[in-house]
Amino acid sequence: MAAVDVAELAAGVRSCDRAAIGQAITLVESRRPADAAPAQALLGELLPHTGSAHRVGITGVPGVGKSTLIETLGTALTRQGHRVAVLAVDPTSALHGGSILGDKTRMTSLANDPAAFVRPSPTAGELGGVTKVTRETILVLEAAGFDVVLVETVGVGQSETAVADMVDFFVVLMLPGAGDDLQGIKKGILEIADLIAVNKADGDNLERAGNAARDYQLALHMTQPASPTWTPPVITCSGLTADGLETLWDHVTEHRRLMSASGELAARRADQRVRWMRSMLTERMRTRLATRARDLLADLEGEVRADRLTPTAAVDRLMAAFDASTDA
Repeated sequence: MAAVDVAELAAGVRSCDRAAIGQAITLVESRRPADAAPAQALLGELLPHTGSAHRVGITGVPGVGKSTLIETLGTALTRQGHRVAVLAVDPTSALHGGSILGDKTRMTSLANDPAAFVRPSPTAGELGGVTKVTRETILVLEAAGFDVVLVETVGVGQSETAVADMVDFFVVLMLPGAGDDLQGIKKGILEIADLIAVNKADGDNLERAGNAARDYQLALHMTQPASPTWTPPVITCSGLTADGLETLWDHVTEHRRLMSASGELAARRADQRVRWMRSMLTERMRTRLATRARDLLADLEGEVRADRLTPTAAVDRLMAAFDASTDA
């Protein structure tokens, strides 16, 4: 990116100038070393104006109807006076690094809503269905005045805990009829869900959706709620007809009320920030290690690949070389 006037860009974000918001997100997403300092300076300017939004993660298997539900829910919320931002995280090809970035075409109504902002971002191969800078992007959007931030994530799996670790409320969407196969549900997903919604509960799916919801409710009884204040509900809904979405949002707001009153919301966000810091530290140390010991790393990988050296011994040698270079 060209040289950035951080103060001017921050002012543009706070005035909800869409071009400035897009530029700010591009800056914090940038992998160019030259952009790191201005990106952090920008976040420092914006940080005092963040923290008030509803942060909601929405996940589910491909085909569960995430985008349709988000568009219908987001449109309903803007009609109620909310300002809604959507972070639609797209999978990146493992072969060429490209991504489809198609959520703006799937959410055409919401993308054209003046009270909404839809931003597709590639995962760049990251686990957890989110980019490394999704947290920073949330801060930019909050500083711009969006009071609802919806994070649509890629797929469902144990790595989706990364999503739950940056939002206040985590919604897991399920398909009608899938309740028959409870063995296929990741226990970890049930343990971090704040709400399970059986989507596509319309037409011929109504009965199957109700049966699935009852099965998921039984499954939840076998898990320990993450909070003593909140027992995750199971609902049926339809992103197509909007049935059940008002109930979904009522649960989001009631959860926030209860968690705020108990102090758990503030504690949860504080813990998230610390884990975020540790995650960034781990990533930077890994990058620095790979940079400082690039040649040795390549040699050791060859030795491990050829089964002439155990992975543990290779790591010991690598860390010894890193320690030596640091002491020097």
